Amino acid sequence: MKIIMDERGKKYFLNEDKEFHSDLGIIDEEQMSKANIGDTLTTHLEHDFKVIKPNINDFIDLMDRRCSILVQKDIGSVLAHTGLGSSSKVVDAGTGAGAIALNFANVVGSEGMVYSYEIREDFSIIANKNIETFGLKNIIIKNKDIKEGIDEENIDLIFLDLPKPYEIFEDVYESLNFGGWLAVYAPYIDQAELAYKVAKKLNFQNIDIIETFERGLEVRPQGTRPKTRMVGHTGYLVFARKL
Repeated sequence: MKIIMDERGKKYFLNEDKEFHSDLGIIDEEQMSKANIGDTLTTHLEHDFKVIKPNINDFIDLMDRRCSILVQKDIGSVLAHTGLGSSSKVVDAGTGAGAIALNFANVVGSEGMVYSYEIREDFSIIANKNIETFGLKNIIIKNKDIKEGIDEENIDLIFLDLPKPYEIFEDVYESLNFGGWLAVYAPYIDQAELAYKVAKKLNFQNIDIIETFERGLEVRPQGTRPKTRMVGHTGYLVFARKL
C-alpha cells in the first residue's frame, strides 16, 4: 500500500490502475503505475506529490470511518499510561471503524493480539475492511455485545468506549491478568465519576481520571506563541489496575 501527499500535506491513496485527479491537476496513469516510495509525481499543472509508505496515522486519516474516532492525544495517553507493549493481549469495545484496535495491534506486534467487540454489524464490517486493507493479522473483530460476556482470559488491557462501561467491570476484573489495566473513555464527567466509584468498590487499584489537552505553537517572523485554536475536551480517561 502506498499513499501520495500534495504540497499542502493532504493525503490520498495511490491507485496504480488509473490516473489521479485533484484540484492541483492530473497525474497520468503511467506515473501512477510506476510510482515507488520516495518518488515525486508531477501533475499537468506542475504541482508535486510525494509517494510515501503510510504509517498507522496516515492510514487512519484516509480509511473508511462512518463514526467518530478517538483522537491521537487520547490514544497516546492510553498507550503510555497502561504501558502496553510487544506481545500484550488486549480486549477493546466498541470497535467503531477500528482506529483504536489498529493502534493497539500496531503496538503489541505479531506476538500480541487484539480482540475487539462491536455490537453493530455495519461497523464491524467496516472495521474488518480497514484492518484487512492495512494488513495487520493480529486483530479479531467480534460482532457481539461484550455485555454478554468476555470470552478471553489473561488480558493485559481492556479498553471500553461504551455508554455504561461500569456495568461489566466485574467481568473485566475476572478477565484481566494480575497487573492488567482497565481503561475507559467517557465523554461526560458523570460517566467517569461512576466508573471510578464502581472500580473502587470492586477493589481495583491505581484508579485515576485524566483529561488531556493539546495546544500547538505557531512560529512567525515576529515571534512564537501558542496557537489560538487547540484540541480541547474530547473525553475523560479512567484508568484502574487489577492488583
